[in-house]
Amino acid sequence: MQISTFTGLRRAVGWSEHVWPSLTLAARFLGALALLAVGAVHLQQYEYLYSAIPTIGTLFLLNFAGATALGLGLLAPVEHLLGRLGGPVVVLLALAGIALSATTFVFLLVSERTPLFGFMEPGYDPPALMAARVAELAAAGLLASFLAMRAATKGPIGRW
Repeated sequence: MQISTFTGLRRAVGWSEHVWPSLTLAARFLGALALLAVGAVHLQQYEYLYSAIPTIGTLFLLNFAGATALGLGLLAPVEHLLGRLGGPVVVLLALAGIALSATTFVFLLVSERTPLFGFMEPGYDPPALMAARVAELAAAGLLASFLAMRAATKGPIGRW
């Protein structure tokens, strides 16, 4: 969607200047929680199955660390802490969260069909695979929505 489409949608629905920033903040908050879920699933799977697999186990641990750092960064009041640099830092955190989630999703799809780093996903834990997929898609979608709504918002964005 283009920015003008979001602005038109905001006017058409009648969302006030108070509701739109709240929706933007909610998308950021929920996207951060989804990122934390991505990290949690990877930590659980690392402990449960993948710690002994050389490259894949390390990647699971790094995914946990990255998703946790990005999720906590998005939950933090970065705009308040960093002043005028806070806005660009939040955008970078959201973009990094989208990239992490999308890359993880694609790597899971690839590893189910062909070996990746010498490993092919055996599908031992279908609930964890589904949880990972849902969390990754939710994180990418919510953070993309946050960035689109942020771009369409004129004036200050809400803070917590």
